[in-house]
Amino acid sequence: MAKGKGTKLIAQNKKAYHDYFIEETIQAGISLAGTEVKSLRMGKCSLKESYIQIKDGEAFIYNMHISPYEQGNIFNKDPLRPRRLLLHKAQIRKWDHEVRAAGYTVVPLKVYFDRSYVKVLWRRAKSSMTRETPLQRMICAVRRKRILKSEILLYKFVVYSHFTEKA
Repeated sequence: MAKGKGTKLIAQNKKAYHDYFIEETIQAGISLAGTEVKSLRMGKCSLKESYIQIKDGEAFIYNMHISPYEQGNIFNKDPLRPRRLLLHKAQIRKWDHEVRAAGYTVVPLKVYFDRSYVKVLWRRAKSSMTRETPLQRMICAVRRKRILKSEILLYKFVVYSHFTEKA
């Protein structure tokens, strides 16, 4: 792919749109080995279950699977290794502060070529699924049992009163 040819989508995380409320977006470069870039040019990448974490003032993407390049032999890297994202320190500090303060998750959405550079589009997101704690599950179960018992008692009363009226 020659420089100046536009963008080419490599992989997209469609599940993130379903599982999260997407908010703010940012684009970052990604640090890769040569054989990984060749593999990406062939479209062999998966973003399923990948996430971004900020550690020691650097942003990393975890669980992004880039299949080994077939002619890469000894130069191939581990397919699931953490890869560093290329951002300014001010951006990293800002996002780290916002994510920790508000309890957000940072989710990668797309990997694509922008001219000849590999970019990752990632977003700050909140989970759209409400997770129940064990205590909440227990309270719901007790409420269901109470409703069931009251319905059974009501049914018994109606049936009993129905049969006693005719006799």
